[in-house]
Amino acid sequence: MAVFIGYMVIHPRIPILSVANATLGTMRYSQDGLLETQMTIIIRAENDNKKAHASFSDTAFILSFQGLEIAKLVADPFDVKKNSSIYFNYEVTSDEIPLDSARMHQVDLSLKKKVIIFDFKGNSRTQWRVWLLGSVKFWCHLDCQLRFHTSNGTYISSRCSSKTK
Repeated sequence: MAVFIGYMVIHPRIPILSVANATLGTMRYSQDGLLETQMTIIIRAENDNKKAHASFSDTAFILSFQGLEIAKLVADPFDVKKNSSIYFNYEVTSDEIPLDSARMHQVDLSLKKKVIIFDFKGNSRTQWRVWLLGSVKFWCHLDCQLRFHTSNGTYISSRCSSKTK
């Protein structure tokens, strides 16, 4: 959908998902190689289109550490009003996860560097309902790293927004 102004054409941005904030509440790591985490991840669903609501469905994310899945996060279908956004708080609490020697080494390095990194990937199907044209559909793909200070669990903010196909 495009808006025509004189000779200019302004396209609204496509719907996006992004990590608005996160907190590493707990990180326990034993000498036996068991990792336990608790974190909050706040996802923002944004629709900058001033003319059409956006629908999101099939929304799912995977939180992992060094390729080891910690949690799968999902959302029921939802809508974002015209030129608006909404937030989702995901509370993630893992059981004790046994780590192999390579991942144990990565945790040790992270503790020495005072920063630990988790991978966060996911998808959502989005669509605009356009008055005469029907609907315009997109897939939002999110693939980023969540970095936290190990001393206090503070999220080290970085650009983490979806790409659309």
